[in-house]
Amino acid sequence: MLAKLFNQRGADGFNADRRHFIIGAIATGTSLVIGYSAMPKSLAADAAATPAPANPFTGYLKIAADNKVTIISSQFESGQGIYHGIATLVQEELEADWSMIDVVGGYGNPALYSNPILGMQSTGGSTGTSISFDRYRRAGALAKAMLMGAAAQEWKVPVGDIVAKNGVLSHRSGKRGSYGSFAQKAARQALPADVRLKAPSAWIYIGNEKLPRFDSRRKTNGSEAFTIDVRLPGMLTAVMIHPPLFGAKLLHFDGSAAKAIKGVVDVVQTPRGIAVVADHMWTALKARPLVVAQWDDSNADKTSTTELLATYRALAAKDGDALAVQNGDPQQAFAKAARIVEATYEFPFLAHAPLEPLNAVVRMNADGTLEIWGGHQYQDTYQALAAKAAGIAPDKVILRVMKTGGSFGRRAVFDADVIYEALMTAKALNYRAPVKVQWTREDDMRAGQYRPAYVHQLKAGIDAEGKLIAWRDTIVGQSLCRGTPFEAWMKDGVDPTTVEGAANMPYHVPNMRVDSTSPVLGIPVTFWRSVGMNHSGYAVESFMDEIAYAAGKDPLEYRLSMLEKHPRLANVLKLAAAKAAWGSALPPGRARGIAVGETFGTCVAQVAEVSAENGAVRVHRVVCAIDCGLAVNPDQIRAQMEGGIGFGLGAVLKSQITLDKGVVVQSNFHDFDVLRLNEMPRIDVIIVKSDAPPTGAGEPGVPPIGPAVANAWFALTRKRVRSLPFFSGHNA
Repeated sequence: MLAKLFNQRGADGFNADRRHFIIGAIATGTSLVIGYSAMPKSLAADAAATPAPANPFTGYLKIAADNKVTIISSQFESGQGIYHGIATLVQEELEADWSMIDVVGGYGNPALYSNPILGMQSTGGSTGTSISFDRYRRAGALAKAMLMGAAAQEWKVPVGDIVAKNGVLSHRSGKRGSYGSFAQKAARQALPADVRLKAPSAWIYIGNEKLPRFDSRRKTNGSEAFTIDVRLPGMLTAVMIHPPLFGAKLLHFDGSAAKAIKGVVDVVQTPRGIAVVADHMWTALKARPLVVAQWDDSNADKTSTTELLATYRALAAKDGDALAVQNGDPQQAFAKAARIVEATYEFPFLAHAPLEPLNAVVRMNADGTLEIWGGHQYQDTYQALAAKAAGIAPDKVILRVMKTGGSFGRRAVFDADVIYEALMTAKALNYRAPVKVQWTREDDMRAGQYRPAYVHQLKAGIDAEGKLIAWRDTIVGQSLCRGTPFEAWMKDGVDPTTVEGAANMPYHVPNMRVDSTSPVLGIPVTFWRSVGMNHSGYAVESFMDEIAYAAGKDPLEYRLSMLEKHPRLANVLKLAAAKAAWGSALPPGRARGIAVGETFGTCVAQVAEVSAENGAVRVHRVVCAIDCGLAVNPDQIRAQMEGGIGFGLGAVLKSQITLDKGVVVQSNFHDFDVLRLNEMPRIDVIIVKSDAPPTGAGEPGVPPIGPAVANAWFALTRKRVRSLPFFSGHNA
């Protein structure tokens, strides 16, 4: 199961042999640069066998002469707040001037930046905090120790008498000096054999409820730079013409009419379509409709949603091709059951729809280096792909890792779609100018990559006392791992992302079978926020509610009766229920629903309070309890729960991507609807206090909200929602 990968973590986020730590410090000009890493043995062996490409930032931490601290993040920032989290970890040990801290994205050095859980440099699976917790604290502690050593040496005093605080070193004799003034000397210090980290009782920043984000000012005043803001001298902007059907091939095109538009520089063919290149995006958009293209769609995917779902239902009605788990004898248990409950749950394709549409900027420099600005969520992959496409060595590819206005998995793609397009467009122009490729939202809706559609065929058997004795779930949906580096996670044909949340559901059922079928389609799919849990969590928690009602049991108590081996899940359930006053009377026309789930090691329970307005559901309040281990940034955790609930609500209530003979019907927010500000419910977040290793908060808030609302809707109307979105016409 995919979940096992995320649960194989030690106190520093993963199981690593301490002998494989890499620690280093160098002086660069007047700066101190700290590099520190921990890797599993396999990664360490790979790194030793293959020298890492040169990297402009040889470490995790740089302290400059002007006292500025630059933290180099192994993780990609797309609004989830990981830069702030990593800054907090460094600052806890370094105790620099908080106002002088910045965070940038690192790349190009697997020994430093690889995600040991995912096996590559990548951001995903809510792993950012867990893999960073030890290494970045140690980097801060190492830097402070070396700064203090340099000051002690210069002042000829014991290092134990030096005080380091707020970016200043001081001694009781009155001697003082900024971190920056000692940076170069510190880099010449012998590396400490080890550094002692603060005891939790001494923490100032970690767990601080009132700690402001280091980047709050520029986030609010509009000065934060995203890829869409990149402006380079002489830069050209291109918009793409993609094939009208997935899998169609370009036969030929005529761009003469487009090139007649003033400001259009060229119209060029790339492996992914046609690029209209101009001096400005609006000029390129004006010219794009004038390009005449002919496509060969003989091998294109011409699937329609209605046909696809009919096929999926037929596949789900029989045994899956791959067996994920089987315990006991479900068939015999069903035969003995006092009552059988069955349901089919259907989930549509979904777009990620981040606020900032896809973009990338490419420039070939005179020295032969290739610079790429973009939302580099898979840095290793994109660097290698760009190097191969450009015909240069990987160490000649410079990635400018930009912050992005959302991702939700959209920038985690192995073909590097928009980055590759920008590179190939620039190459077609012989690199005569920097090129930005900017997608519109319509481009991403109709030529993007999607959360797969799924069907769950569920069956449960309960005995005369209402006890759940048998469970069966057959899941049909495209594989996310097949054909990617993550295919190694698959075993016996089972894609762990397909069965995640179903094969490892926490409820104890003595007889259980979960299997899956993964059809091969031409529709491009990729990870979507919370991966397998975004569909399995809904199916399991909604169906569990159906079983509880069939058994005549309270939905909360029924769940708790089967969570004896999962005390953390039981605890968040109890906390959310208590805060929401589960079981107490509500005003007429309102009802509550409950759901719980574990996503990437984080336990979340939610209670939703709903009413009906004009025949549609209105969510008034959500109580959310989360146990993510040690809470590094409590305010950020609350923000992620609130954001995840809003994101998940929009998806289950409104959003879907449908296909008509292979053509994507939706194009923008007018027909791919998302939650609006006036629809956001009141949200109360309870964070469980814990000293367990931290897990993540970026994704786990999404899965429980859908079933919590669906279960509340049933309590209110006695209507089950088994096909998403809620009001798609299939739930009457």
